[in-house]
Amino acid sequence: MPARIISLKPFLQEGRLEAGCDEAGRGPLAGPVFAAAVILPPDFHHPLLNDSKQMSEAAREQLRPIIEREALAWAVEKVDVDEIDRLNILWASVTGMQRAVLRLDPRPDFILVDGNRWKPLKGFEAMTVVHGDATYASIAAASVLAKTWRDEYMRSLAAEFPQYGWERNMGYPTAEHIEAIKRFGYTEHHRKSFHPKELEPSLF
Repeated sequence: MPARIISLKPFLQEGRLEAGCDEAGRGPLAGPVFAAAVILPPDFHHPLLNDSKQMSEAAREQLRPIIEREALAWAVEKVDVDEIDRLNILWASVTGMQRAVLRLDPRPDFILVDGNRWKPLKGFEAMTVVHGDATYASIAAASVLAKTWRDEYMRSLAAEFPQYGWERNMGYPTAEHIEAIKRFGYTEHHRKSFHPKELEPSLF
């Protein structure tokens, strides 16, 4: 089977400073959600760049310093579990992306957002793009930063809570993680607003 050719669009409209936004960590049971915003040069290209979920960990780690070095601007925001539980994971993700956008310097003319939900951000025009991380280079770059920053953070938490295997499952509801919760209970890093059916008898 031939290798899939990756063809990311460099921008929506030429001549504008466009920021791509994405998040990592909407599905886990534990840990923050991380959100990123990236403005790439219009001629930026790297053969490894793709939706971060389709890339190997090695490729993401290789790309992270390249994106951080060559981007015109980038920012990463962490939204902790208390805020996730208060806002719900969707709006916590949007909030994180908006905070990342507000830290960009230079300020973008336009925002491309992965997904289909967004809240208006005063002073900014934006467009949501379903599968945007596989469509636009700036969103793909944001997905790489959000994912690598979150993975790094979860590995640091794993050193403090080794019984949950977070360095492997990154807080997602794997069989290993669910069994660890049944055995050891929840931590302050677990989200209280949702849990899988396997854990329904175990209430927070």
